[in-house]
Amino acid sequence: MDVRNQIAYRDAYARTVEARVADVDASGEAPLVVLDRTIFYPGGGGQPADRGMLLRAADGQAWTVRGARKSGGDIVHELEPEGTPPPARGDLLTVDLDWPRRYALMRTHTALHALCGVVWRDHGAKVTGGNMVPGSGRMDFEFERMSGDLVAEIEASVNAELAAKRDVRVSVLPRAEAFAIPDLIRTKINLLPAGIEEIRTIEIVGLDLQADGGTHVSNTSEVGSIRVTGYESKGRINKRIRLELVDPDSEADG
Repeated sequence: MDVRNQIAYRDAYARTVEARVADVDASGEAPLVVLDRTIFYPGGGGQPADRGMLLRAADGQAWTVRGARKSGGDIVHELEPEGTPPPARGDLLTVDLDWPRRYALMRTHTALHALCGVVWRDHGAKVTGGNMVPGSGRMDFEFERMSGDLVAEIEASVNAELAAKRDVRVSVLPRAEAFAIPDLIRTKINLLPAGIEEIRTIEIVGLDLQADGGTHVSNTSEVGSIRVTGYESKGRINKRIRLELVDPDSEADG
């Protein structure tokens, strides 16, 4: 698949697209479908793959997409084994995301980058791991010590940065240009394969700039606010911070 037709990487807000089936593998328990274009994010960098639906224009037949993944240069859509034949090569389909879930992941991912930006700016701690589900996530950092007071300070700083309505920008840079940017790689281990010649970056303007392949909101105001739900030690110099998005309704009720 032409990477220009992997739409999530350049337009995270695309919710639906028409596409033709390029390939089908029905040999396993779950049918696998490759499309000539897709809005599905295949997962990576701690962000789960998208879910959604495929709808055939000709007869209205629908299939549930339970996940997606990269395979070579393609994004493969894994269908629920629902007992109906999968779409055929050449079929014209409407591709629909589970948008509320994706948007929650976008907000969560941007919140985690704001956390990384604050921790790096204020404490110089590198990232050692991370993961997320819609609405919550965790990041591990190279901290020797952590306390409730420190975590409260970090939470307040992250919320101040989110409230500052900072734009979030996506760029694709030549590898040499990207690696000339100081501190672009915040992880303790550089996970970017040597063969990748273009590096996608996410910038929270005025706060954070990192290499990243996931989907994000376009402004931190869309995240709302976060609360730190816990912190723990995962080793001598490895500390975990857990956060969740604050529901504006519950915040108002409180």
